Amino acid sequence: MTKKEKAKQCIKLFLIMFKIGLFTFGGGYAMIALLEREFVSGRKWVDKDEFLDLIAIAESTPGPMAINSATYVGYKVAGIFGALLGTVAVCIPPFFIKYAISLFFDQFMALEYVGYAFRGVQVCVIYLIASAGIKMLREMKKNPMNIVLISATALCMVLFSVFAVNFSSIFYIVIGGCVGLFVYLIMKIRNNSKKKEGEAK
Repeated sequence: MTKKEKAKQCIKLFLIMFKIGLFTFGGGYAMIALLEREFVSGRKWVDKDEFLDLIAIAESTPGPMAINSATYVGYKVAGIFGALLGTVAVCIPPFFIKYAISLFFDQFMALEYVGYAFRGVQVCVIYLIASAGIKMLREMKKNPMNIVLISATALCMVLFSVFAVNFSSIFYIVIGGCVGLFVYLIMKIRNNSKKKEGEAK
């Protein structure tokens, strides 16, 4: 890739991340659908499996999911400079919008039409999060570990909500990561033992 092509790609990255930061309401989860449409379905800068890994990494590392995702995609597209560019681009619109609202917060929230607008935005956010979740579920590899983990997590979330049990979402991530690591180590040990048996024969 020439310097000119790389510069064009960086400009495109900045504009896309700026647009996502400007029009994403509802936080990082609502952003998933837009990221997938822009970078997987649209420009094909990230493939489907890598996008699922991206979301897992962004969710499990410290910091807001939206910023972590933007940093990862930026790095994938244009290295360290791309990571910096993507992060800054996705942060600029929310920062200035929130700053402007904070100056007139009481007057802003007192407006009747603002309340109606926020109710409408809440419905859209639920749809964006649900559609992103369903799409990721469809694209997920249907192996026994994934099916058991997602079923157990969904069941626990429902039961804990019904019985008002206080259980942080962080624990779901940590437990899921530990189970994945445990299964990986078991599979590695099994493959090594099969390999040794094959060599012995």
